[in-house]
Amino acid sequence: MTTPQPPDTASPLAQRQLALVDLLDRLLAGGVVITGDLTLRIADVDLVRVDLNALISSVNADVPSPFEEEESA
Repeated sequence: MTTPQPPDTASPLAQRQLALVDLLDRLLAGGVVITGDLTLRIADVDLVRVDLNALISSVNADVPSPFEEEESA
């Protein structure tokens, strides 16, 4: 039998558990940028190319939704 090894103390997250909900909350509070490229190629001929650029963020009073009309005073 082997004895369990202690976690690596050099990493600050090694001894800390983080729930998926907490991680998602932190990411949305600061915003997340997702970027990706997908190319479907046959015999060195590009058939389909898809580029993805997305910004995911929460909306609050400090950062209003870009889809709502601003009220004029």
